[in-house]
Amino acid sequence: MHPAFLYLPGGRLAVSELSAARLDGHVVELGEGYIPADLVESPAARASAIAALIPADTAASGPTSAWIHGAGDAPPPIHHVRRAVARRIRPALTARVRFHDTALPGDAVVQLGGIAVMTPVRTMVDLALGLYRDESLRRWMLLLAAVDDTLVVEAAAAMSTLSRVPGTRAGRGALERLMVRRR
Repeated sequence: MHPAFLYLPGGRLAVSELSAARLDGHVVELGEGYIPADLVESPAARASAIAALIPADTAASGPTSAWIHGAGDAPPPIHHVRRAVARRIRPALTARVRFHDTALPGDAVVQLGGIAVMTPVRTMVDLALGLYRDESLRRWMLLLAAVDDTLVVEAAAAMSTLSRVPGTRAGRGALERLMVRRR
């Protein structure tokens, strides 16, 4: 998405001007900004809309990555990021961003809208692995599965290669139940 189509409050237009444009139907809210009402809301547009929240050397993960890939209408209230480099980092975070200090392999990350984002399959795996400690992730799994039916099968296959990873048993069970529902 071209940056000219993303309006961030305080940038080219003030918050009051963007609010007026939204009321007039010229723009719609997207993440931290606004886009023209007739622009297709793509993963790149969603990623661009929250790019200011994603620190350097991290990748959007979990519910944030699911939302970027098309799950749901509204972004999560707390954005999740994971380390996208091998070395340890100490990113400057806002209260709206939760940092998970486990490195992602290079093949689990794609570039969208100027930021690193976990791939859809890796996002589904990440959500499934986190279910044992946060049941709210199930909602994001369902929304992401609705975007692409093949993600559940691919995530289950990816999880079958994992060993000694916390949450694997609960995650596999959740993915199997999703596969049964899809049939």
